[in-house]
Amino acid sequence: QVQLVESGGGLVQAGGSLRLSCAASGSVSSINTMAWYRQAPGEQRELVARIGSGGSTTYADSVKGRFTISRDNAKNTLFLQMNSLKPEDTAVYYCNADIPLDDYSTMPYWGKGTLVTVSS
Repeated sequence: QVQLVESGGGLVQAGGSLRLSCAASGSVSSINTMAWYRQAPGEQRELVARIGSGGSTTYADSVKGRFTISRDNAKNTLFLQMNSLKPEDTAVYYCNADIPLDDYSTMPYWGKGTLVTVSS
């Protein structure tokens, strides 16, 4: 069994910064793509940023230039550095990891989320 646990959320003023972390534990030998998603009240869950096992990254247009995704493969940990935060960044942020089951398939795992609230 694999668990993903997010941390680092909280309340911050607009223009401030937060750093989210996501630690994977359990039966994890390797992780393919990892990502951060977010879901604001009344909205659908959306991709924030994605990082491949080799370090290639993708960002939502709304966070480009403000957020940086990174990972520590040795520690199976994912990070999201969030700068210049805006009230519209307020959401529950979820960690996602694609973990190989065998040579041909993977399974997505999700954390329970961490709340980020940005006040104006």
